[in-house]
Amino acid sequence: MKKHIFIIAIILLLVVAVTGCGSKKTTPEAPAKLKVGVTAGPHEQIMNKVKELAKKEGLDIEVVVFNEYVQPNIQLAEKVLDLNSFQHGPYLENFIKERGLKLVKLADTVTFPMGIYSQKIKNVNELKAGDKVGLPNDPTNEARALQLFEKANLIKLKEGVGNKATVRDIVENPKNLVFVELEAPIILRTLPDLAAAAINTNFIIQAGKSPVQDSIFIEPKDSPWVNIIAVRQGEENNPLYQKFVKIYRSEEVKQFINEKLKDSVVPSW
Repeated sequence: MKKHIFIIAIILLLVVAVTGCGSKKTTPEAPAKLKVGVTAGPHEQIMNKVKELAKKEGLDIEVVVFNEYVQPNIQLAEKVLDLNSFQHGPYLENFIKERGLKLVKLADTVTFPMGIYSQKIKNVNELKAGDKVGLPNDPTNEARALQLFEKANLIKLKEGVGNKATVRDIVENPKNLVFVELEAPIILRTLPDLAAAAINTNFIIQAGKSPVQDSIFIEPKDSPWVNIIAVRQGEENNPLYQKFVKIYRSEEVKQFINEKLKDSVVPSW
């Protein structure tokens, strides 16, 4: 009798164990989640496309939109964000140097050609002596703008200054242009008070304008100022982040960029 009771008990334990295993298989897994910071405009548009594709692969992306360049890096360093996608490499390098943050590049994304814009003239050659010209006041975008003015044959910079150029490095200024350094997000609003200004493409697109059609001078397509995805140092090999990069740098996203943003944004892959 005891033997029969023992066998029945064993059978019951096996049934419970098998039932338990079966219930785990039928429970749907919660999707992996990432919180990604971007600036409003094309970065936001691209990230929303990445979000759409990622959802099909079980990855839930929360897109956090900013209207300036400081907080996306601060919040990444403070672990409010998992990743961000809004800046080019030289800007991140300078930001790290100034703030001492442990952030690194995870992958290249796209290039946004910087342009010179004006509401008063149609060609940079129309600028007159003493005209006021606007440019971003953060170190890397100021250097980029000055290099753009040099490409437009408006000024000449001290040889070798490269990405560290400031207005103090202008060695030739035939028209005695007055360079007005401004916060990047407000330059477009200040444009009516200036003869011309160098403006980042994301602000132009955000305002519903076309960099190709509305600029009076624009960077060539082989611009070295490639934007990046940034991550905290030491987390570069996180499988979830690598999966995110693979989705971002996919043919579907490239096609979306080419169709929706055309010449305003150039994929790096």
